[in-house]
Formats: sequence, C-alpha cells, structure tokens
Amino acid sequence: MAQLWLVSASGLSLPECQTNWGKSVIRYEDKKALSAEDVSRVFQNSGIRRPFQDLERIQRMLENSDIVLSAWDGDKMVGIARAITDFSYCCYLSDLAVDREYQKLGIGKAIVDLLRQKLGEEVSLVLLSSPESVDFYSKIGFTGTDKCYVIGRAR
Repeated sequence: MAQLWLVSASGLSLPECQTNWGKSVIRYEDKKALSAEDVSRVFQNSGIRRPFQDLERIQRMLENSDIVLSAWDGDKMVGIARAITDFSYCCYLSDLAVDREYQKLGIGKAIVDLLRQKLGEEVSLVLLSSPESVDFYSKIGFTGTDKCYVIGRAR
C-alpha cells in the first residue's frame, strides 16, 4: 500500500503534513507506481547524469530498487529518490533528483529526511556525489569521506 506524506516547512511528521511553496503544495509519495517517462523527465530536467533516454533501463532501475520516494506538484513529478537497502545496517541512495525549476525549495532535503525516517536510526545512508552536489549534501547532514572505492560500469 502506498504512503502519502505532505511535508511542512516547520518540520516533518508522518503520515500527514503540508509544504506550501508559493502557490504549490508539494506531495511526497512512497511506493507510487512511477512511469519511466516521468522519471526520465525529472532526470533530464534536474541535471543529474543518468541514462534518461533509455526508458527500459530506467524501468529496471525502478523495479529493482528497495525504496522509491517521489515529490509531486499536482500531477507533475518534480523529484525522486531511489535507494537500495537491507533495512538493518546500510542504505545506498542511488538517485536524488529534483527538477531544476523546483530546486532550492527544500524538496531534495525533504526527500532525504523522509528516507531517513523510513530507514530509522540504525541504518547508515551512503551515496556517491557529483562534484557539483558536494556542498548540498554537506549542508543536509552528510559527511564526506575519502574511503570510497568504485568499479565503474561499462555504459
């Protein structure tokens, strides 16, 4: 069953509160069936480096994620977080993307806060950041490390 969160500027509380950004109310959802097309549009409009043109790959990315949270302005998806986790010790935040038109409104931070609430206090949240996003992640509570190792993908 899908969960719906409306997040307030004064703080997060589940399951219902509200964020008003000007004329818009941003709605946050968990387990909503997302279309690869909506995700592709957010990826493309956010600046995140993802294969936004490969809809089949995006569909597989969605199907194989443990957690997918989304942010909505009416019927327009404006943000997404996708994560892989064991729900006990560690969670990898694979994607966090917010449409450029909606950036700097607190939506990305709200999504991360909701993810952290969903995971609980025993689970570490880790990610790989693009150089241009390092400051954002530092501002919302992530600590940088030089102990990360990656075997890159072929495509």
